[in-house]
Amino acid sequence: MEKLPLGIAGSSFSALRKLAPLSILVGVIAGFGAVAFHMLGQAIVHFTLDLIGGYRPLSPLGEQGAHGFFEPTGAPLRPWLLMLVPIIGGLISGWLVYTFAPEAEGHGTDAAIKAYHKNRGRIRPRVPLIKMIASALTIGTGGSGGREGPIAQIGAGFGSFLGDKLKLPDHQRRIIMAAGLGAGVGAIFRAPLAGAIFASEVLYSDPDFEAEPLIPAFFSSIAAYCVYSMVYGFGPLFGVASMKFDNPMLLVPLGFLAALMSLASLLYVKCFYGVTALFKRLGVPQKLKPAIGAVLTGGVGVGLFFAMAGAGEDAQRGVLSVLSFGYGILQNTFDGKMPLTATIAVLLLVVGLGKILTTSLTIGSGGSGGVFGPSMVIGGCLGGAVGIFFHYLMPNMVTSIDMFVIMGMAAFFTAAANTPVSTLIIVLEMTAGFKLLLPAMWVCGLAYVLSRGWSIYREQLPCRAHSPAHEHEFFADVLAGLKVCDVLGPGRKCATILPTTSLEELASLLSSTRQMSFPVVDEDGRYLGIVCTQDVREFLHNDAAQSAAIAHDLLRQAPALSPNDCLGESMRQMSRDGIEELPVFDASGCGLPIGLLRRQDILAAYSKRMKQPEKV
Repeated sequence: MEKLPLGIAGSSFSALRKLAPLSILVGVIAGFGAVAFHMLGQAIVHFTLDLIGGYRPLSPLGEQGAHGFFEPTGAPLRPWLLMLVPIIGGLISGWLVYTFAPEAEGHGTDAAIKAYHKNRGRIRPRVPLIKMIASALTIGTGGSGGREGPIAQIGAGFGSFLGDKLKLPDHQRRIIMAAGLGAGVGAIFRAPLAGAIFASEVLYSDPDFEAEPLIPAFFSSIAAYCVYSMVYGFGPLFGVASMKFDNPMLLVPLGFLAALMSLASLLYVKCFYGVTALFKRLGVPQKLKPAIGAVLTGGVGVGLFFAMAGAGEDAQRGVLSVLSFGYGILQNTFDGKMPLTATIAVLLLVVGLGKILTTSLTIGSGGSGGVFGPSMVIGGCLGGAVGIFFHYLMPNMVTSIDMFVIMGMAAFFTAAANTPVSTLIIVLEMTAGFKLLLPAMWVCGLAYVLSRGWSIYREQLPCRAHSPAHEHEFFADVLAGLKVCDVLGPGRKCATILPTTSLEELASLLSSTRQMSFPVVDEDGRYLGIVCTQDVREFLHNDAAQSAAIAHDLLRQAPALSPNDCLGESMRQMSRDGIEELPVFDASGCGLPIGLLRRQDILAAYSKRMKQPEKV
């Protein structure tokens, strides 16, 4: 019998060369998904908000002129209907999500983070499609949400699907899933570098990075950006006049801005999850909750519209940015269409705070959409209001609020998501404001330091040491010197199966043994790999596959251990591939396995070692 190698295959250059073309393919799919989602969203806006309500959300410069067949209808504004139109999206998206893919509710990025850490990089194939349609309906009818969530889930979902089809080890599936997440963000925000870094940074709340997906995410993000931009044009998302930082004294008001954005991000997180908790306690069917959130969102928009009646027609239309995407108000600011007056400061403040509420109602009720996009609008508007305040305070130093809008975007999302590096880069890529690198570093660094303890992404873990995907890395030192034979229980029998064993026979074995893995041997007794119980259970839910499936269809390549193998390396392989047990053969490597090494055996040895007093 030839033993399979035990090692860290995923960290080798050969694994990287294997994943690079797969990552490009994932990026291409994410790019086409972004194009499809954008077109679908445009169509829904055209036939609902525009045609019925007479409201056409303003677009950033990078998306103007890219409407295709969906040019403005010219219908008169009917503000009262804007409270009813969102119900359409809420009802249909609620039915879609809770009927076919309940995990597609909410903002999507959290689901991808959870899949990376806890689900072995697996996302059900139907989730991205349901997420895309539901999000387009939610946002296109006036719900406040971002486009990055569904696009990121399309990329991540396809990466997971590809990993399953190619039977990649769990750690490699996680890598291309994360690369797909970065591709979605890179495409929809025209920020390929930031998308790649975001995929490595967003997984953790403390200053930690996931290094392995970074290079694959480079490839996937580039591919997604190119595909998307070939349809909608290359260049930054926002058109901003050239700026430069040449006055260190500006760091003082920008530091004040970072502190305010940190407080605003806390308000955002508290409001978002407070509303989410209220809707969870609401005694109505889940499918109806997004519709309730939608009508409340529309009510906030219409209420603010009439509340701004005394500020003029432009201000009234501007306050409707609390609905749908909302990027247009930022573009108006960059275009100089907003004079630096107290009225505009109030408008920006109202939109920023109002969008916190509408995003919480839309997504917290179970509606589908991202939280990244609204964060950009919230931070930009609040930053602009702060900029106008400092313009009155120090008019010779603050002559324009463009820098405050950009820095507000950067500081707010850094504080809300604990992602200072990727947020810094994404804001500069979105605005082509690379000359503002120094003040962006300043506000992102301050916001990150001032905002510890909360995050809009609840599935983030503090660092790699807390991730189930990396638990093996922190056992090596403690388990040093221990071998498999030191923990393998005596007389522990191990049932084996043939490659031709039927699914029905496997199901019977599950009920008659306590094994979590079944070594597969051929008729000559040669070890081929293992079948895991979790894979058997997944097949049992597939009626079409049950009758034809055999053990060979579920076979995983897994190492065969010997009694003298290092215990730490064994744990490393188990954790990276999501395996609970590995077969142990005698020193000759011949015959049937002498037992199974279980993860719980290693954990018990680890616990025992940790309780031993240190030698002086």
